[in-house]
Amino acid sequence: MKISERFQLQKTQAELDFVDIDPERDTPLYLDPHLLSQRNDAFAINAHRTVEDFFSLLLALIRENRLEEARSLFSNLHEPNETCLGVSVGAPRGRGVGAVQAEEIFQSISQSRAVRTGVVEHIEDCRIFVPNVDKDKVSDMTTNIIRGHLIDYTQNQCLLHGIALRSDTATGPCWNRATHAWEVGYDDMLVVDDKVILLVPKAIVSFAKIFALGKYHQHFVLNFLKHEQLSTNGPFVRRRQLRNGAEKVWVVKKELSESIAPPTKDFATSFTLQHGQVFANFKAWASQNAKPLGDGELAPDEDITVIALYLADRLTHTPVGNDSASAYHRLMVGILELVFYPNLSCPQVEREIHEGRKRIDIVFDNSAITGFFWRVHQIQHIPAQYVMVECKNYGREIGNPEVDQIAGRFSANRGRVGLLLCRSVDNFDRLLDRCRDVYRDNQELIIPLVDADFLQILLARSLDPTDRSEEQLLAGRARDIIVA
Repeated sequence: MKISERFQLQKTQAELDFVDIDPERDTPLYLDPHLLSQRNDAFAINAHRTVEDFFSLLLALIRENRLEEARSLFSNLHEPNETCLGVSVGAPRGRGVGAVQAEEIFQSISQSRAVRTGVVEHIEDCRIFVPNVDKDKVSDMTTNIIRGHLIDYTQNQCLLHGIALRSDTATGPCWNRATHAWEVGYDDMLVVDDKVILLVPKAIVSFAKIFALGKYHQHFVLNFLKHEQLSTNGPFVRRRQLRNGAEKVWVVKKELSESIAPPTKDFATSFTLQHGQVFANFKAWASQNAKPLGDGELAPDEDITVIALYLADRLTHTPVGNDSASAYHRLMVGILELVFYPNLSCPQVEREIHEGRKRIDIVFDNSAITGFFWRVHQIQHIPAQYVMVECKNYGREIGNPEVDQIAGRFSANRGRVGLLLCRSVDNFDRLLDRCRDVYRDNQELIIPLVDADFLQILLARSLDPTDRSEEQLLAGRARDIIVA
């Protein structure tokens, strides 16, 4: 039974920011450190820095032959059963890094020529060059290293969805990059059937098919050797005279692989030591192709078109007024997740600011690398590292107090972009004028969105799950506020 079912969240995967795992069996996904390194949201940046801090220290100790210190660091990379990710048979048991395997993996890393010579720079590189280390091991090592970040994330998601936590529960070892050491403690933890569970953002998991030895070998190593053979008229060049008198010249990559370039980690190391730019080209390609999984890939049994229609119907039938404010709030969290993923991520509810004197309904990390939320931050230079959302289940005019409320929560550190959600407005032009005043005075962008906007977006998504009409809507509304 999935987390959403156990806690009666009444939400599909498309409405949730975390992977909706079943604590009784593993989900065949992997926490992907390469994907993590490519994202620009606050969670990913902080978690990636923690991974880099740990792994760079581990590499330094190994290269300085301080192996006992390195082994001590590595000893805490035990089985991370808490995420229920991987491919274990039966109950989750973290098949990646077990107690016995930990020493074997440490030996593989510490004795690796790729590690000793500097070919390996990041934890995901181990998949390409280090024997006995593949996607499951790298995923499990990364999970252990960022456990502290996952604990914070889990706590925020449980608060968002009203899931109770167990207090004073052992956290397990967490890497502290400030002290460069493992720390253990007690905290509020999600516990299911006496088992600690860590929720994982769906934007940082993958099937681990991009940053892999097979891709590097087939599309970069063999292509390089093929062109080298052609340019030097090497022994693997084949020729054939065509009927029109022209000559066909080619190289069969399979012959290269079978004869001089086996798809092994040892050969990949030797090749990369001689041709480092080829690996650099592979990493650049992998970065361009590293994308979060879509909701259809995460939950192929769920139909996004049906979910969009269902959410539109729920929105239409959610009553206006204070009595239904919580229901509207919970509904909009799911709608926002479906509509804006993966550009907005890691939502937090009622985040306290100004020493608790003010609260923000919902705060999203801005993780966009294209589209409206990227442009407003990078091109228009309006700070938007976070996007604040206020939900007003009003059946009346949205006035200056509501606009001033969200404007008062902006800052250079939190950001100056927010969404003001309300059911309907009698005089929408007057509301836009209020938002224009805020932008002219402080260059703070408040975009009002009403039910009709979301119904339009959801209807479009129900007809085409790849539709992104919300981008045009946001851009047009922002233009109305900024340019007017």
